[in-house]
Amino acid sequence: MRHRIAVVGSGPAGLTFARVLHRHGYPVAVLERDPAPDARPPGGTLDLHEGLGQLALNKAGLLGEFQALSRPEGQAMRILDANGTVLRDWRPRPDDRANPEIDRGQLRDLLLGPLAVRWGRSVTQVVPGAREGVAVRFADGRQETFDLVVGADGAWSRTRPAVSSVTPHYTGVTYVETSLDDVDTRHPDLARLIGDGSVAVYGVNRALVAQRNSGGHVKVYAQFRAPLDWHTNLDLADVEAVRSSLLALFDGWAAPVLDLLRHATAFVHRPLYVLPVSHTWTHVPGVTLLGDAAHLMPPLGAGANLAMLEGAELAESIATGPGDLDEAVRAFEEQMWARAGRWAKITTAGLERLVSPDPAEALSLFDQVQPS
Repeated sequence: MRHRIAVVGSGPAGLTFARVLHRHGYPVAVLERDPAPDARPPGGTLDLHEGLGQLALNKAGLLGEFQALSRPEGQAMRILDANGTVLRDWRPRPDDRANPEIDRGQLRDLLLGPLAVRWGRSVTQVVPGAREGVAVRFADGRQETFDLVVGADGAWSRTRPAVSSVTPHYTGVTYVETSLDDVDTRHPDLARLIGDGSVAVYGVNRALVAQRNSGGHVKVYAQFRAPLDWHTNLDLADVEAVRSSLLALFDGWAAPVLDLLRHATAFVHRPLYVLPVSHTWTHVPGVTLLGDAAHLMPPLGAGANLAMLEGAELAESIATGPGDLDEAVRAFEEQMWARAGRWAKITTAGLERLVSPDPAEALSLFDQVQPS
């Protein structure tokens, strides 16, 4: 008997889950609140690790297509000090495929493929325990029931309350995101500064990071420690006011570094929230979580990779397991909690070192993780 399965959210976790089930001939309802795939900017670039995100794509039969789209050269990483001195300049080998980059929009389209997403289906509540199945309630007042509802709906998941009362908490670190377009033509000096991948500049409790996407697009992230209400007297919609505030925050840094902010366009406030490092819950039949909904952690390269592998593994266990849906989910959760807990500890410690009173901590961390 085929189970009625729904996944809430069409991010990397939800789409990987649905795509692997689809590959095995299992139908799944993908419920997404956005009205269309391009309703919002897709975000920046992701580095997909060989043993995590790339493994998930292999399980979905998409690894070859990913390799054709990805940018191995994007693994390059350069670190500067606040005076603009180059401290480290890592460049990948021509055959290095450990962590190639891909734009989030390209990854989304790759995963979507033949999937029939139900766009504009905003979930407000997931209610387990009914005899006929798990109820999913929508913002338009409708309701559907399923045998399994998988919450892949991110940091502020509407599915999570069905299994856990825990909510994300602020880390004390804020990102302000901005971008540069057509950087190679319009800002060639910055293009050279950034290189083929990323450039990061670390100071006392603050950092500036710029990362190439495809098509000459660059994402820039100002990172700093501040109270959650740091912007009380600042209109975040006023581009020039935000720019002036950030330039004052990074006052004294080298002029070429500050040009990343001077030439940038709109600014988006992104305070960093996380779930507890070892977030688990008492198993609830018919409901489980993936990715940020389950283990929101600092954005240091692990979250999307874990989410995709979790989606692929859960889908495989459902499609190829002995047939007991609840036992498959229970076993998956135990495996997910153990692995995610390890990565949450690593990324939490990493954030403490990257946005630190001692900039040497950031350099030391990269020396540990980058190939010599």
